Amino acid sequence: MELNALLAQPVALPSLPRTVALLMSELAHEEPSLRRLNQLFGTDPALAGRLLELANSHTFQVPRQIAGIPEALALLGIAQVRTLVTSAPLGTASRSVPGVHMQQFWRYSLNTAKLARSLAGIVHQNQTAAYTTGLLHALGELVIHLADPDKAQSVNTLVAPFDLRRGKVEQRIFGYCYGHVTAGLARRWRLPEVVVDALHHQSAPFDNNAYEPLAGVIHLASWRARAREAELGEKELAVSFPGEVGLALGLDIDMVLQQDPIDWTAKPEAADYVV
Repeated sequence: MELNALLAQPVALPSLPRTVALLMSELAHEEPSLRRLNQLFGTDPALAGRLLELANSHTFQVPRQIAGIPEALALLGIAQVRTLVTSAPLGTASRSVPGVHMQQFWRYSLNTAKLARSLAGIVHQNQTAAYTTGLLHALGELVIHLADPDKAQSVNTLVAPFDLRRGKVEQRIFGYCYGHVTAGLARRWRLPEVVVDALHHQSAPFDNNAYEPLAGVIHLASWRARAREAELGEKELAVSFPGEVGLALGLDIDMVLQQDPIDWTAKPEAADYVV
């Protein structure tokens, strides 16, 4: 299936059930806390994407495109946010997207977002855009699995969905990778071009007419989060570190590892996710 045909397929991106439940509980208050809503939306890639899509729609005619969850929440009314949340498709730990363990996907996406925000702060990039891009960056993997599960499964037999080599293998087999799919979603949602560009080039930051530092930030953040999922040791981390990307940003492996904002030994449940 070609990329445009894939993007044309209607798919329902699932949300973390507990996050939806916590959002509904907060939205039931007479005056919901925007800080709490921001925290909860910031743990769920699908919900965050739908929120940003709505905020950037022609309905609001904002003078500039919105990249951050806090700004999107400030723009929308509580009634609109409530409608968005109540209509969210719910996922489960293993069945809502064939071939992808959703609990792992949500954990991995959140870890990447946190790392991206931290790394962006060091290299003086927009931390809000970095967090959003990191949170959304792997949604294309869900689209691939939902729209063409047989082909996705054929790739899964070669490399797991969160393998460090996943993007390269998909590029070789499909002619595109999950990052290209996510970028297509982001363009449809009218997200800022810097976010779209970073998503498109996240797997190969130098394959671009003009190098986008945010793509490099996401590349390093996702490397670290994927390495965590693979439980790589020190030697494997050193061998797999994308040194050229780090060099372009002025970051070595020690600087990246020191920015880990996550307790890697913990196995958080949905209720423990905090932005």
